[in-house]
Amino acid sequence: MKVQLFIPCFLDQLYPQVGMNTVKILEKVGCDVSYNENQTCCGQPAYNAGFIQEARSISEKFIQDFSGEEIIVAPSGSCIGYVRGSFDEIFENASCLNEAKQVKSRVYELSEFLIDIMKVDDLGAELNATVTYHDACGALRECGIKSGPRQLLSNVKGLNLKEMKECETCCGFGGTFAVKYEPISIGMAQTKVSSAIEQGADYIISTDVSCLMHLEAYINREKVNIKTLHLADVLTMGW
Repeated sequence: MKVQLFIPCFLDQLYPQVGMNTVKILEKVGCDVSYNENQTCCGQPAYNAGFIQEARSISEKFIQDFSGEEIIVAPSGSCIGYVRGSFDEIFENASCLNEAKQVKSRVYELSEFLIDIMKVDDLGAELNATVTYHDACGALRECGIKSGPRQLLSNVKGLNLKEMKECETCCGFGGTFAVKYEPISIGMAQTKVSSAIEQGADYIISTDVSCLMHLEAYINREKVNIKTLHLADVLTMGW
C-alpha cells in the first residue's frame, strides 16, 4: 500500500526520531512511504490561537502538499483531529472545500492506521518496563482513539501496561494555553505525572509529542523518576 507521511512541526523540530521510527513501522507492515519535502504545517497552531485566516492559508498549502489518492499517516492525533474537525469550518464556502473534504477523508493517526487499515497489532517490539498510557486530547476527543494504542502496547514483549486514574485528563499543554495560563498548566502536568507514578510506571506513553514535551519539561524540572516515550518509539524497540 502506498501512503503519504505527514510529520508535524513538533516532531520535525524536536523529536525527529519519532518520524524516523514511524517510517520504519510503516515499511515493516508493507507500506511504500512517500514524503513530500515541501510540507510544513497543518494550520492547527494558528487556528487554536484564533488566527482563522492565517490557519486557512496554511491549511490550503497542506491540501496542495498532500494531493493525490493515497492515505496520509501522521504520528499525531492532534494534527489529524484538527484536519478532521476543523477543515469543514475554515473552508466553508471556499473554492477548495471539496479538496479539503477529500483530504480529510484520507488522514489517519499512526495507531488507527495500523489497527483499522493494516489490521496489525503486533510489531514484534520488546520493552521490559512498566508503562502507563496518556490519552492525548486530540487523539481521544477528536479522533475517538482509545483502544488501539493499548492493543498495540499489549503485544509488546516484556511490557506491563497499567492504567492510571487520570489517563483521560488533559496534560495541561493545549498549545497557547500553557503560555497564557502557566500556573494552571503546570498543575495539570503535576496531576498527570503523579497519577502515573502511583502506578509505578517507568514511562508515560502517548500518541502526541506535544503532550510528552510538556510532561517531560515538568519531569525534568522536578527531577521526577519517570520518562516519556512516543508510541512509535515503543513499537520499534527490540528490532
